[in-house]
Amino acid sequence: MVLESFSALDFETATWSPSSVCQVGIVRVENGAIVEKVNRLIQPPKNEYFYKNIEVHGIKPEDTVDAPLFEEVWFDFRHLIEDQVVVAHNAGFDVNCLRNSLAFYDIVQPEFEVRCTRIIYRRGLAYLSKKYKIPLNHHDALSDAHACAQLYLKHLKRQELPKTGSLF
Repeated sequence: MVLESFSALDFETATWSPSSVCQVGIVRVENGAIVEKVNRLIQPPKNEYFYKNIEVHGIKPEDTVDAPLFEEVWFDFRHLIEDQVVVAHNAGFDVNCLRNSLAFYDIVQPEFEVRCTRIIYRRGLAYLSKKYKIPLNHHDALSDAHACAQLYLKHLKRQELPKTGSLF
């Protein structure tokens, strides 16, 4: 069985702006095994929050007032993104957050390939986690990234199953 290596990624944001990242969760999978996890609170620009975002993820300005800025933590996890396969559930959102945060801090955009488990499964993360009995603390970036990694591993294994049926 050939298992791909990839990084599952999830961001939470403080406001409607995709550059207002306040938490990142990354789960690194190599040959089917989780080998690294990143869970960081990040101070969004001006540490400003919109109350609706707080209602979604529960992260408040006082939680990130002493947290590092995105530009200070990017280099800690860049190796998990750059030239890698990056998997996210609703990848359009998470990749947009990554690209906008990098642009906000004038950091060079890395190359990477994107896979989206929402497109693959055509269902929400909470529904899929319940269906496949994957533990989930929804809208916690590390928990969401872990669930996404589990879903993508399940997808890869499904792709490798032999096709049933007669040759004749």
